[in-house]
Amino acid sequence: MAAGAAADSPGTPARLTAATATAPTVDQPNSGVADAEVLPDGELQATRDAPLGGQAVLEGVMMRGVSNWAVAVRKPTAEQLAEGERSPEEAALGEVEVTTYPLDSAMRRHRVLRLPIIRGVVALGGSMAIGFRALEVSANAQLPPEDAESEPQEIPKAVWIGTVVLAVAMAVVLFFLIPVGLTSLIKDQLNSSVLFWLIEGIVRTALFLGYMLLLSRLRDLRRVFEYHGAEHKTISCFEAGLDLTPTNAQRFSRLHPRCGTSFLLIVMVVSIFVFAPIGLPAWYWLVATRILGVPLIAGLSFELIKFAGRNRTRPWVRAIMWPGLKLQLLTTREPDLDQLEVAIAALEAVLALERPGELTADDLVGVEVVA
Repeated sequence: MAAGAAADSPGTPARLTAATATAPTVDQPNSGVADAEVLPDGELQATRDAPLGGQAVLEGVMMRGVSNWAVAVRKPTAEQLAEGERSPEEAALGEVEVTTYPLDSAMRRHRVLRLPIIRGVVALGGSMAIGFRALEVSANAQLPPEDAESEPQEIPKAVWIGTVVLAVAMAVVLFFLIPVGLTSLIKDQLNSSVLFWLIEGIVRTALFLGYMLLLSRLRDLRRVFEYHGAEHKTISCFEAGLDLTPTNAQRFSRLHPRCGTSFLLIVMVVSIFVFAPIGLPAWYWLVATRILGVPLIAGLSFELIKFAGRNRTRPWVRAIMWPGLKLQLLTTREPDLDQLEVAIAALEAVLALERPGELTADDLVGVEVVA
């Protein structure tokens, strides 16, 4: 799940600073931080955005900047591969492997793709591509070599392509086609387009919340959720201007205003208003609009969460963001220092290749919005 861009007006320098070069080291647990505020529970939350994003992967974290992205993975040792299942203590024994990749967004080459709403669709498509590629890298890192002298095994490309297609199709069916199908069963009894889209929206949101609750209870995903928390804390630590150390990052909240979980909740709400003007056409038009409307909903949601991330200190924006932040309690867990070390390794690999302080707003267009 990946973080987004905070760009100033076109032509002005972006507010991306090298935290490892300019940020103060914090020694006292309660010392003040210029770009962070203390939450009621004593944790810190950054008050500014940086053009960075990320996603939890298998035993690691992907971080994305403006022109590069990196995956840091805690690889299993030979003994752990032989034993199979690893405890959290054993997982921390492996070395951290970091791989970096260049990023070339189509929006830099085509100005029309930088228009509002359109840029959201393009950016989210790119985010999904990078996200699945990062998962592939992390999954391959956990596989043992076929023998002592051979290269590590890799999951076939066809398997990953099939996984992406299946995941997108299941999401459209579960969150768009099933809600409209269930609501259509009582369409004749409603006799009101307002009631129809309201009930459909409630059904869609209920399915989404139930899905999130189910995922949060899966034992096998617990460590992924811990790395998700590590990703959020590390990005917030950078945004606040502190040195990137596990101890500093641990002080921050595991909830982030631009999280993908919050973004998906916004998608559920925005869809209610997008479909409202359509009324009650024939069933095949209902199905078609639910499929064709997905890009528009994604683009609008992109703009909303981007605006919220840049204006996170405004009281009314906080009120709107509150449900999404609370929903992140299901998809994040508190990471340990070893997991934070992995997240920091990924972010530092990106920062080593970026040009902090020299990027313009045009350079930042296309960085994902969700963390």
